[in-house]
Amino acid sequence: MLALTTMLTVPTFARMTSTALITGASSGLGEEFAHRFAARGENVVLVARRADRLEALARRIEADHGVTATAVAMDLGVPGIGESLRKKLADKGITPTTLINNAGFGTHGRFRDEDPARVASEIALNVSALVDLTHAFLPNLTGALINIASTAAYQPTPNMAVYGATKAFVLNFTEALAYEYRTSPLKILALSPGPTRTEFFDVVGSEDAAVGNFQTSEQVVSTAMRALDSRRTPASVVSGLSNKISAGSVRLAPRSLAALISGRLLKA
Repeated sequence: MLALTTMLTVPTFARMTSTALITGASSGLGEEFAHRFAARGENVVLVARRADRLEALARRIEADHGVTATAVAMDLGVPGIGESLRKKLADKGITPTTLINNAGFGTHGRFRDEDPARVASEIALNVSALVDLTHAFLPNLTGALINIASTAAYQPTPNMAVYGATKAFVLNFTEALAYEYRTSPLKILALSPGPTRTEFFDVVGSEDAAVGNFQTSEQVVSTAMRALDSRRTPASVVSGLSNKISAGSVRLAPRSLAALISGRLLKA
């Protein structure tokens, strides 16, 4: 009887059935999130555009953590991506229980000088895809929904006008969802990193867009995991003490002053 009891209690429900879907998973925060959830015994679905990097990461995760890692290479910045990905995974028998909307990018410079097509892609990925994916997968989520916002969400960001606006949307959208689901066991979190040592600034094209001290992906993801593990998961969390102070203080400042300071820091 003792042997039977032991055999029945070794596997846990989470280890057998939980699956974390992570977008922008081929590097940076997405890759780190994949390792963290896999280390907790969750299967992972890795989504990004670079198939070769995704496949290599999936194999490393399976070898390191003994879970199933599924790589899905696709462009998320297209209409209807949420339902398209949901059906693709359903055909494989995969129903994610956690969703991490990490995919996104930023542009830096005067708005009038921006490429309109690039701006449209930025909004499509940072906002439209995030909302679409959330809507498609939310009904089956039982673990967590993590949307990556930014410290740029807390004030106007001249010379990164579109990026800051998209992240302000993500922050407010996620906090609103957290309220709507306040009586649910689902944990909903907006994570706001400051400058982070990822490929983000390679895409932006300049580290002049960085305001504050750089953190590592490990530090940022640790902030999110601590929030998830807390007794009461907050609707949003800022990573890094100096970033928390900055984000908190700027909300007390007049909007015109916040824009002035931000504009001087984010030089075009």
